Amino acid sequence: MNYSEVKSKLSFLFCLLVLTVAAQKPLPIRTTEFKELKSNKCEALEKNLKAELNKNKSWKALIQSKKMSISLVDLHDINHIGFAGVNENNMMYAASLPKIAVLYTVMDAIDKGIVKDTPAVRKDLSLMISKSNNAASTRMIDLVGYKRIEKVLRSTKTTLYDAEQGGGLWVGKRYAAAGARYPDPLKGLSHAATSYQAANLYYHLVFGKLINNQRSAEMLEILKNPQLGHKFVYTLNKVAPNAKLFRKSGSWKNYHSDSVLVWGKDRRYILVALIESSHGEQIIRNLITPVEKVLKKSRMLNCSE
Repeated sequence: MNYSEVKSKLSFLFCLLVLTVAAQKPLPIRTTEFKELKSNKCEALEKNLKAELNKNKSWKALIQSKKMSISLVDLHDINHIGFAGVNENNMMYAASLPKIAVLYTVMDAIDKGIVKDTPAVRKDLSLMISKSNNAASTRMIDLVGYKRIEKVLRSTKTTLYDAEQGGGLWVGKRYAAAGARYPDPLKGLSHAATSYQAANLYYHLVFGKLINNQRSAEMLEILKNPQLGHKFVYTLNKVAPNAKLFRKSGSWKNYHSDSVLVWGKDRRYILVALIESSHGEQIIRNLITPVEKVLKKSRMLNCSE
């Protein structure tokens, strides 16, 4: 092989590497255009999602009784995002899932200089998300307070609690036996979410719009590689072992919830599920297969119609 051939081959390999890196689209994605999640509503995707979920009679009954809430964001083409929901604006008790709102509030306070960024705070944030540690979560709630959490969630810049849209993420109780309650004004819940607003938080993180690009990247790092392997993670570790997972879940009695951003070569989506059922854990595990079936079909859809 002569010099020109070697040079040509190296050039080809370099171009291939550049294209591969570009295809991976490291998070957060920088974009000059950003549309609110609800403006990406895809009727065809939603129709297919509802039809697939309703094939299961027990799931259909949960949906009809508003004990099952699902939000799905198709990110396989970031220029043509599709959003679909089932009872997505129905606020439900969500156990530990709203700890993502505590993460957001603490990071916002750090960014504004209200809270000092220390190794102890970072450790608690990590424990709160990766292991859902209640003691660490309570320390973070006490650090910022209920009113500041509410203020950040109601912020007009990134509204994650909107009374006119069914509510959203809410934290109104420490993850401890002692302490006053600060229930949400709509349903009086202490730890609540709508699947839409949980998905909306991840959506803003994907594009670096939660506080700013740097803080979004830091929050994604904290959410990455969940250490609790149940619910969505149980199935995703089998079907997509190489995908990056950013995740927070919750369970208490019959209330089960999970939220995940899946970012891989063949899978890029946000999925949130809130279930009120004694079988909620298993239902959430089983959701991945039908949802991915819907996503594969969605690549042939025209969401502008």
